[in-house]
Amino acid sequence: MAERTVTNLLDRYDELLAVTLTDDRRLGKLLPGHVRVILAIDGLQPDVGHEVLWVIRDVLSGEVLLARSLLSARRADLAELVAEVRDALPVPVAGGVSDGQRPIRRAVANALPGGPYQLCQFHSLREAAGPVFEADRHAKKVLEQRVRKVRPIERSVEDRADPAVEVVRGYCSAVRSALTDDGRPPLAASGLKLHGRLTAIRDSLGRAQAKGGSRRS
Repeated sequence: MAERTVTNLLDRYDELLAVTLTDDRRLGKLLPGHVRVILAIDGLQPDVGHEVLWVIRDVLSGEVLLARSLLSARRADLAELVAEVRDALPVPVAGGVSDGQRPIRRAVANALPGGPYQLCQFHSLREAAGPVFEADRHAKKVLEQRVRKVRPIERSVEDRADPAVEVVRGYCSAVRSALTDDGRPPLAASGLKLHGRLTAIRDSLGRAQAKGGSRRS
């Protein structure tokens, strides 16, 4: 991980922490013109045994409403966080969204009795896409095995100085880029992405061959 990435993450953490240290009246200024909010609750834990940074934000506006670190994920503690946001908001809470963790669900039920509650669509989609993800990952491994040996091709043209050498190096670089640019499941399958990139490279090679590129190389 790059040092700049770590610095950006620390800056973001400081921003979230600062949200909890300001006057609760600020919430009235964050939601001008809104008639309701939908709370999204999630916890971020850097490592096992460390504090969990719990973040509550409004789904409709995207505003972070509260961020606080807790040593536990007990229902009572989480319910207090949700209730704190609920009581400080100038508009009613229309519902809540979270992943399927039982403590979060119970906390929302305690703090927002009778309010609509929905599991996070992303988490649900990720769970449903599990078998597809495994098949996609296997397909990616098979494709990688077929095209990883680009280094011998590059070595075979190291002593040449004709224009075709740059073309060969360009295609080898394209293959390397295709291998390292992963997709993010479940919305971007890395195997399908790799297949699409390699197909584009193959088609480009076919067009070059049709124009007589293979005879010059």
